[in-house]
Amino acid sequence: MSRPFRFGINMLALEDRESWRQKCRRAEELGYDVLLVPDHLGMPAPFPSLIAAAEATEHPRVGTFVLNAGFWNPALLAREVATTDALTGGRLELGLGTGYVRAEHESAGLPWGSPGERVDHLTRTIEELDRLLGDDGQAPRPVQRPRPPLLIGGNGPRMLRLTARHAEIAAFTGGRQSPGKPEGVLELLPADEVAASVARYQEYAAGRPEPAELNILVQQVLPTDDRRAVAREIAARGIGVDEEQVLDVPTLLIGTPAQMAEQLRERRERYGFSYITVLDPFLDAFAPVLAELRGS
Repeated sequence: MSRPFRFGINMLALEDRESWRQKCRRAEELGYDVLLVPDHLGMPAPFPSLIAAAEATEHPRVGTFVLNAGFWNPALLAREVATTDALTGGRLELGLGTGYVRAEHESAGLPWGSPGERVDHLTRTIEELDRLLGDDGQAPRPVQRPRPPLLIGGNGPRMLRLTARHAEIAAFTGGRQSPGKPEGVLELLPADEVAASVARYQEYAAGRPEPAELNILVQQVLPTDDRRAVAREIAARGIGVDEEQVLDVPTLLIGTPAQMAEQLRERRERYGFSYITVLDPFLDAFAPVLAELRGS
């Protein structure tokens, strides 16, 4: 039986306190289940932003999507997580990844490291968080025990194994570094490659006592009565997928609200994606789709 849908909104920009509170309340009114903040320089600091989001709303959970583990010392991160979970009344979901923008590390004066070194650091961070947050002597203590639910985002084999071992939520970005473009510029994975990543994850996760929730980040929500014309326009941007692939790729939603809702039903059946995250520029564009799927 399929999991019920959950919907998250990843909020990228902060103007001032009141506009932030209004955006959070608007997301709650539209029915979003999780208010999320990424972890990039030039964007809001995750933990204070999530506390403010929780204070402005009543029901949505709040989460990081995702923290760059390279920015964080595990012991200091454990303090932030426990404090934020306590101050939000146990509404926190913790998303973690390795980071993918070298320039941000250089700007912060932090080591970048090889891909393997970044995965090693993420692994140590997760193990330390489990140890520290699960300790009855931890102060402050998180409300959720032994720790808030963990989401891990990534695509490579080591990341998928790590996700299968530790995460309650497995997040698939559906993107990769675009060849020949500046570091941090991503292109979309075609549907068959996303399916291969999910299948590899499911192989690694076969021994789990409880299956994880599967998440996909939708990069664009594009309402239209002419899916083919929009697909042709997107393919011309050179983002790694051709016109036919654009119509099938799980990181894009194109069509009428009813068509987009059906795309998400099909992707839940095909991949297992029941937790759908969209970016805040599409908060209102996605709302009719969310309404079509609420409770299903």
